Amino acid sequence: MDDIPLEVTLIRNANILAPEERGSADMLIVGDKIANIGDIGSVPPSVLGHVETIDLDGDYLAPGFIDGHVHILGGGGEGGPATRTPEITLSGITMAGVTTVVGVLGTDATSRGLYALLAKARGLQYEGLTTLVYTGAYQVPTPTLLGSVRDDIILFESIIGAKTAISDHRSSQPTAEDLRYLASECRLGGMLGGKPGLLHVHVGAGEDGLSPLFDILDHTDIPASQLYPTHIARTPDLLRQARDLNLAGATVDLTAGKQAAGALVFLWDEGADPDRITLSSDANGSLPRFDERGNFLGLGVGSPKSLMITVQELVKRGASLSESIAPITSNAARQLGLAGKKGVLRRGADADLVCLNKNDLAIKHVWAQGQFMVRDGAPAVLGTFEGVG
Repeated sequence: MDDIPLEVTLIRNANILAPEERGSADMLIVGDKIANIGDIGSVPPSVLGHVETIDLDGDYLAPGFIDGHVHILGGGGEGGPATRTPEITLSGITMAGVTTVVGVLGTDATSRGLYALLAKARGLQYEGLTTLVYTGAYQVPTPTLLGSVRDDIILFESIIGAKTAISDHRSSQPTAEDLRYLASECRLGGMLGGKPGLLHVHVGAGEDGLSPLFDILDHTDIPASQLYPTHIARTPDLLRQARDLNLAGATVDLTAGKQAAGALVFLWDEGADPDRITLSSDANGSLPRFDERGNFLGLGVGSPKSLMITVQELVKRGASLSESIAPITSNAARQLGLAGKKGVLRRGADADLVCLNKNDLAIKHVWAQGQFMVRDGAPAVLGTFEGVG
């Protein structure tokens, strides 16, 4: 059987964001890896196969975005079965510049379960993305696949930690003991499985805020690095608590959107460690609205496009493009155990790339593991059932 030649792409005249600014350079992609960055001469077809050359003419080339909190199965349901949000599609992810997603469950772990979550993640992986998963959901006792959070993390390659919920009327109101035990399971599972072992915490707008997480730090030996709260800009008090937790050693996650830009600038100005701040979209999760008595009023649906909206808003506020994309590239990769492979442009890293138009920062091209997923602002690859019927 003849060897199948590797796909080779030569990108010319890119303005490299690695994510630090590196100026104009060429990039050679061989298969699913970055083979070289610099002043690259002509590349003969040779045994590598056909070489596709693309001239970016000074457009930005950045690492593919990493979205660390995505309801890939859909979410919602707070207003009844008709309010369950739909599953995400491949092009819905890639058109937002995202090449790595982390799947989560939410309020509903009854009609949407962990087996289906894992299957959906594997499907997206087959279609070209990189996918990770959290076991667990809002509920306590924590839903698992094998009977314990520890075992799920150790034995399922894609599971990197567990999700739970605090300070929210929709949560199971976990006790301090519940959270300490769950954090210890993540810690031990991460150590034995070679994973980050993160306790990924949905934080609502309740009065307790992040106090349950500070309790873990005060009463256990579990390091702050295991704790990873999200939705931390719901209130000014919660954001200030997130600053303090960040300074204690935890990474904190903002839900993307225009309002997230102001929250991120606040954290920067308050001296929070910028390397321990990430952004995620909450894509395909519901965005429910409740009145002061907790009655359901209506809902929207999250979108991965909110990541780029946040980046554009940060740039408008005077931030550099390099520091604006760090929360969804290098910072996210470091937090999720993908440092060196994802979130950076360097020789040997995965060829996950986003090309941004130099004039308006619109997403122009996307590559995931060397495969063209978006070309000239349109999907180059559709999911298995997109456009069918």
